[in-house]
Order: sequence, then structure tokens, then C-alpha cells
Amino acid sequence: MRYKQRISVCTVILLLSFQVQAFQFKDAAGELHKLEYYKGRWVLVNFWATWCPPCLKEIPDLISLYEDRKDIMVIGVAMDSDPQEIMNFVRSLSINYPIVLGDRKIASQLDEISLLPSTYFYDPDGNPAARQLGIISRESIEKFIESKSIEKK
Repeated sequence: MRYKQRISVCTVILLLSFQVQAFQFKDAAGELHKLEYYKGRWVLVNFWATWCPPCLKEIPDLISLYEDRKDIMVIGVAMDSDPQEIMNFVRSLSINYPIVLGDRKIASQLDEISLLPSTYFYDPDGNPAARQLGIISRESIEKFIESKSIEKK
């Protein structure tokens, strides 16, 4: 029972405030992604690895968000060391959002990544909105966006 309570608390506590600069990533296809390119959309930068079970659990939610919500941009940053293994994995799961082959230098644009998964969230104006250390769900992301929309009204 305590384990379930902790999971619920983690989901409810979605996203703590954070302050970071804009990012510039080149994805595995060679396309450049800058925060400024996505004005008007929520941007979610998700750090993950193929060997991380919680990371793998959240990927289907990120895929569906990217497919269904045109107001959300998802960028995955894979923190594995073998690019071929990452791309085989991406193909096997049919990950449809951009994947960046990450390392500590790339990650340092946002933060010192100490836990996977870690997700950084920017509002439609390009401002840092929140961060989540640990697993994230589509439901928690949509509730967060809805709460911020209500706050603005």
C-alpha cells in the first residue's frame, strides 16, 4: 500500500519549478531544435535511457501526446552511449518524436541530470514551467497544462 501511495504522491507532485536557459539540440536525423522554434507550444524535454524501466514505461504516453496534441512538442534525449542501440530501440518502439543522442554536455544545457527519467517543461512563451524527476504520465502532463491555463484566466 505504501508503494502505491508514493507513486500517487509522485504523480500529484508533478513538476517542480526550475530556472534554466534555452536549449539547442541536434537530433539523430540532423535536425536542429531550439526552444525559440516552438513558441506557442508547450515543450517537453525528456531525458531517458534504454536500460531504464521507468523511462520505458512513460514512452507510450509521450508517443501519444506527440501524436494527439499539436500544442505539445516532445523531444527525447537518450543518455545511452551506443547510438546504434538507441536507434534500433527507437524503431522497435515506433517512437515518433525527435530523439537527441545525449551526453553530459548536452544535458548541461538544462541541468545536472542525476536521475532518469528527468523531464523539463516549458510554457508556450518559452519560459521554464517545471521539471519532473522520475516517471511522468500523459494524465499528469495534461492536468498540469490545464491548471496553468486556469491560472492565466
